[in-house]
Amino acid sequence: MDIVVNEELKAYIDPLTPQEYEALERSLLAEGCRDALVLWGDVLVDGHNRYGICRKHGLPFQTVQNARFRSLEDVHLWMIDQHLGRRSISDFQRGVLALRKKEIVAERRARAASPAPASDTSPSAAPAEIAYSAVSPAALDSREAVAKAARLSSSQVVMIEKIRKQAAPELVAAVKSGAISINAAAAVATLPAEEQVAAAVAGKDELKQAAKRVRESKRKPRDESAAEPQEGAHPGDDELRALRHRVAELTAENESLRRQLAALQASSDATEKVELPAPF
Repeated sequence: MDIVVNEELKAYIDPLTPQEYEALERSLLAEGCRDALVLWGDVLVDGHNRYGICRKHGLPFQTVQNARFRSLEDVHLWMIDQHLGRRSISDFQRGVLALRKKEIVAERRARAASPAPASDTSPSAAPAEIAYSAVSPAALDSREAVAKAARLSSSQVVMIEKIRKQAAPELVAAVKSGAISINAAAAVATLPAEEQVAAAVAGKDELKQAAKRVRESKRKPRDESAAEPQEGAHPGDDELRALRHRVAELTAENESLRRQLAALQASSDATEKVELPAPF
């Protein structure tokens, strides 16, 4: 059987780095291709790198069919689940994959909630097998669920969402390569696209400086006494002092309103006690 390589599926998961590819090639040459390639019909779903290396060196390999795939979305969900369970991918990659899964499942649930066309209600249209999506994990309908699936914190998921929506391709490439952290990339992503590109082209140091400039521009100026750390200070002391100061302001404002209300009440009582002259 001729195996078909679908370029969209091949590119759906980020490719291996040159170092990772070389390590896989050495392993296959030394031990052979022990894991079967996964097919959907004649379409290759999992094992693109192994397939290419085996063909290059004439190495034998096995294939296995996944009968639960009924659509390309099923294939995507399966690929995502497989890679989320691997340790070799980065935090950013796991976050992107979990967000992709959330989008796919949300779209499917929306379609399922809409009325089905009359032509699809015939017995012959009923599925003969359970689709992969029907047995895959529950929908990632919250940021916390996405974070759990990706083994990240909710704040990291927020930053990855920002990078996906706002970052220039050059900045995304820098995150994938490890030239910049997720936290710093989320900050740089708030800059205009041309500034993001310029920083990414300039390299790792300029990306760090760009992130630093963004953070400093958002930091509220504080007076000198607040800026200087006090002896024995602990993380969060500044926020605690600010909260106490705000509480004191609100307490004083509340007390002032009470005094005004009491004065108005006293004035009203005095007016009511004035005796009106008797009519003629």
